[in-house]
Amino acid sequence: MTNLDKIPVTIVTGFLGSGKTTLIRHLMQNPQGRRLAVLVNEFGSVGVDGEILKSCADEMCPAENIVELANGCICCTVADDFIPTIEALMALPRRPDHILIETSGLALPKPLLKAFDWPAIRSRITVDGVIALADAEAVAAGRFAPDPAAVEAQRAADASLDHETPLSEVFEDQIACADIVLLTKADLAGEAGIAAARSLVEAVAPRRLPILAMAEGLIDPAVILGLNAAAEDDLHARPSHHDGADDHEHDDFDTVVIDLPEIADPEALKAAIIRLAREQDILRVKGHVAVRGKPMRMLVQAVGERVRAQYDRPWGDAPRVSRLVVIAEHDRIDPAAIRAVLLPAPQEA
Repeated sequence: MTNLDKIPVTIVTGFLGSGKTTLIRHLMQNPQGRRLAVLVNEFGSVGVDGEILKSCADEMCPAENIVELANGCICCTVADDFIPTIEALMALPRRPDHILIETSGLALPKPLLKAFDWPAIRSRITVDGVIALADAEAVAAGRFAPDPAAVEAQRAADASLDHETPLSEVFEDQIACADIVLLTKADLAGEAGIAAARSLVEAVAPRRLPILAMAEGLIDPAVILGLNAAAEDDLHARPSHHDGADDHEHDDFDTVVIDLPEIADPEALKAAIIRLAREQDILRVKGHVAVRGKPMRMLVQAVGERVRAQYDRPWGDAPRVSRLVVIAEHDRIDPAAIRAVLLPAPQEA
């Protein structure tokens, strides 16, 4: 690895059904002397992929080294889920030699890459490489995912997802971030399908990339592990549809933090958040809320009119402070109007 003090991470991206779990299972069975850890975020099939991988657990990748993130698309829950999970993996009694990350099929790789610059982890971890899997038959047909309906169902089920990007653009973002592209299910696509898929990948790739055909997840681990890409250091070479003109994609958005008193009626709060989405085009609301009479804090996550609230853990000795982060486009955000909608809501019985 580039820095012997840093744990290398391989990010495996690609749509639902592209073969990510099959590939990771193959790598677990052929670790080439590496002690592995695995983070699974195939939202919508969590509990399935995780169980498949845990069934392959062994001395080089024990069950405690396999972690599932079930709170939504990893690129949209970086601070809440990804960073603490990575820190936990790095703190295992026997530190892993290599970490494999299976992203959600809808994950945008670039926000995840940016997370590796977080102060808490940037000196201890590096992105060895980004591997993009693409179903050769689906790509050749212009569907990009083998089952687009399943992908859209996955999108609808993930309340944390804060991007509504068309499949073609997600595909292009995945390719643009990749160090290697694997065309999966090559046996089903045939020579003509593989050639068509290769041409499409080459057309959207921002730079020349290795493109390899693969079937049944079988590939020499030496080809995709140990790349030393340090992908977090060359983000400029990995363009995204979500980049702004100056590669500051967050400049178009503003954030307002709203402190609330304890609430009596969570449903009233949900209704207020839905009203914000309808009347003020609020894109995202997330935070923790103290509910009167409840010892656990309520985690609130909303994308547009989709609102999800769940009790995640006890307050314990922590202050019962309710705080919501509200995100909207720069020219649409009105802090006073947002407060006028949210602050009355906790008082409603």
